Amino acid sequence: MPFSFSRFFLPAIRYGLFLLFPFISNGQNDTLSFFAPSSELNKSRVIAVATTEITGYSALMLGLNELWYKNYQRSSFHFFDDNNEWLQMDKVGHVMTAYYVGKAGMDVLKWGGVENKKALWYGGTLGFLFLTSIEVFDGFSAEWGASWGDAVSNVAGTALLIGQEYAWKEQRVLLKFSAHFTDYAQYRPSVLGSNYSERIMKDYNGQTYWLSANIYSFLKDESKFPRWLNVAVGYSGEAMLKGDQDVYYIIKEGENIGFQRYRQYFLSLDVDLTKIKTKSHFLRAVFGTFGFVKFPFPALEYNKNDGLKMRPFYF
Repeated sequence: MPFSFSRFFLPAIRYGLFLLFPFISNGQNDTLSFFAPSSELNKSRVIAVATTEITGYSALMLGLNELWYKNYQRSSFHFFDDNNEWLQMDKVGHVMTAYYVGKAGMDVLKWGGVENKKALWYGGTLGFLFLTSIEVFDGFSAEWGASWGDAVSNVAGTALLIGQEYAWKEQRVLLKFSAHFTDYAQYRPSVLGSNYSERIMKDYNGQTYWLSANIYSFLKDESKFPRWLNVAVGYSGEAMLKGDQDVYYIIKEGENIGFQRYRQYFLSLDVDLTKIKTKSHFLRAVFGTFGFVKFPFPALEYNKNDGLKMRPFYF
């Protein structure tokens, strides 16, 4: 995926889909509570979902072509190796995007009463199909090229979703996201962001991706352990001012300053909103929509520069 597209558009699409899919219109003749999933096939809901997805996908692909790819020279289909960039943070982002777009696709089909196996395959692969379409665009662009790393990441995110449904009929291990501001954006604001929203989306130094496992799901049913409490392992990178350079130098006040990038690993607790019991279908929809956000908690961090250290509050 081209650098500029992945940093500007992909996060916006990712979070936009999280917010959009649970609230798709279900038609005037639906007698169910809007947020309640249908226990049997509800044709008006399924038609609304299919129409929304097809229309949205078509509009997005046409828009990307007109607003982005059309401005660059075309070429024969080819691949581009970007696997060493940004300490693979962008690849983890692809895993998460494929996972959650697929999960949203699966959930809205279940909401429409589609039986589980069909919902899993028709909806669960939506993220993979969407991101693969963008890889095809990249592959025909002389400016960039399709990325094997992106493609593998797209498969990994889809496999995590579908594999858990087959193994456990639930998502016991979630992908989560957290972000904070760093000082690095001031040195390259055009790349890492010059305002609040840009820095959250573009500054990989402040982003952390998590695998958040629900402890109760792996215990016996009679366990008194809190159903909502998760343990989470996180991954991030630090001092990344350019995608493909281990050390990046700037001149500040006449002095040459170097930033050497390194990886960070975290261990923390988390909350699985979907495991909080409620009879409200509206709250369940809200919990599902914002369930990708990692809850702030103390965290243990390990990196090669500082070794093991405690973060009293980390997001």
